[in-house]
Amino acid sequence: MITVEHLTKCYGDFMAVNDLSFEIDEGHVYGFLGPNGAGKSTTMNIMTGCLSATQGHVRIDGYDIFEEPEKAKKLIGYLPELPPLYLNETPVEYLKFVGAAKGLKGQELHRQIDEVIEQTKIGHVKNRLIANLSKGYKQRVGIAQALLGNPKVIILDEPTVGLDPIQIIEIRDLIRQLGQTHTVILSSHILSEVQAICEKVLIIAKGKLVAFDAPENLEKLLLASNGITFTAEASVEEVDEIMKGIEPEVQWECGEAEDGMVLVRVKTESAEVRELCRQIFFAFAGKQRAILEMTSKKANLEDVFIELTEGDASAVQEESEEESLPEGKNTDESEVSEA
Repeated sequence: MITVEHLTKCYGDFMAVNDLSFEIDEGHVYGFLGPNGAGKSTTMNIMTGCLSATQGHVRIDGYDIFEEPEKAKKLIGYLPELPPLYLNETPVEYLKFVGAAKGLKGQELHRQIDEVIEQTKIGHVKNRLIANLSKGYKQRVGIAQALLGNPKVIILDEPTVGLDPIQIIEIRDLIRQLGQTHTVILSSHILSEVQAICEKVLIIAKGKLVAFDAPENLEKLLLASNGITFTAEASVEEVDEIMKGIEPEVQWECGEAEDGMVLVRVKTESAEVRELCRQIFFAFAGKQRAILEMTSKKANLEDVFIELTEGDASAVQEESEEESLPEGKNTDESEVSEA
């Protein structure tokens, strides 16, 4: 459905996107992750034809976004981080304008407007000024305009930023529904959101692709460390002697706990955390030393993200990413109703 080949974008001497290549299949929800300034919004703006590339190609269902922009853009619905809304219009008026700009006319225009209003559940506010809607409903109107024209691909840049918890849940549910009939790509800084919604995750750092897989596979295959913490009725010397016999080799550190006990923190790259807990337990039992408490922590998507992008935020200037975004006004102060 989408093919990105050797995509590069430079701002003077700064390289925002560095030889980026990946393929996206039809009918999935993809998450696009990376620290601030990693090149996420720049890449999305290039993929939608809103920004030119220094080098490389983007093809949407076989159409090159630069060489055949009209055919390629008809297949894309895009919601930027700042929704491109006209605040002095109602959602119906705004959707009529967007639909006409996309080439929709007559009954087909009205049919699609009714359809996207139903999909995004904005029917009860469709005749109110957009300026008087909460941010949650403004996001819904923004998604509605992206759906007009029935595009195959929906690209959403930070669709839940600034929303309250209830609004976030509602938008997540909407994105899941869209994923059943469209290919959806969303960027987000909320890792739990990506893990809950997305079937596959792309992680970029310093403009390069560093991971692309299902969330559960990233947790299993990458070297994000798992952890075990336990309190032992033993001396530090005894703990060191016992732990040296554990296979595979692990790292540990000891600290003092209450009543002279030893608190041990274990770090391992093994995926078999439960088996390692059993081995530690029986190793201490074999030396007649009791383990009074033990907890384990398995690596998650957040650990993977930190491992792959560590140090990136300080190395990349955040404002370089902002250069690729269209100017917009913050209209949060005008919100007077709640979603």
